[in-house]
Amino acid sequence: MDPRQVLLLELFQRAQAQVTDAVDAVEPQQWDAVVLPGWTVADLVAHLVAGQLHEPLLVDDDPVPAAMPTGTEDLLAGDPLGSWEAAADGALTVWAVPRDLDVPVPVAGGAQQRVPAAVHLMDLVVQLLVHSWDLARATGSDPVGDADLVEAAWEHARRHPVRPGVPGLPVPSADPDGAGPAGAPSPAVGTDPRSGLLAVYGRRA
Repeated sequence: MDPRQVLLLELFQRAQAQVTDAVDAVEPQQWDAVVLPGWTVADLVAHLVAGQLHEPLLVDDDPVPAAMPTGTEDLLAGDPLGSWEAAADGALTVWAVPRDLDVPVPVAGGAQQRVPAAVHLMDLVVQLLVHSWDLARATGSDPVGDADLVEAAWEHARRHPVRPGVPGLPVPSADPDGAGPAGAPSPAVGTDPRSGLLAVYGRRA
């Protein structure tokens, strides 16, 4: 396997673990809490589940089946943590297959845009990391604590402009991957990686 893929796979798995911890920390009364404008904690977890379910299809360039669940209740299926873990395992499995990381793959929601597989996988790392912070903020659990993972995500965010399907695109605030309302902070020169990463995607540390 390409050494780059080994490294990216490790980062992806660690980002998934951040989400797993955040979902596991949600108390029963917190699922209806607002995490982003127009989105509850349950909605955001369902959004993450959907993203992981689509990964095998995106990577293999397969069409989305009509039976693919879409609504929050269907995606969470009465077991948010179990649904997340099953979807995450499927996404991790497809990325564990050796592949050419320079071959373009589709961008989710990207109007037929494609990016190299290596860029797409790091986009996923960033998305999971930012949304794990969203969940931690909404539920009062511990925020992202993996400093090396944050550093890698911050470096990626600085090197690659935002695209559709990547958190940070200036789209309506009802999109959980959006940058948020106008006036969101911009990262200052010399800012620490976590604050810089969150600022790029419209969040305040």
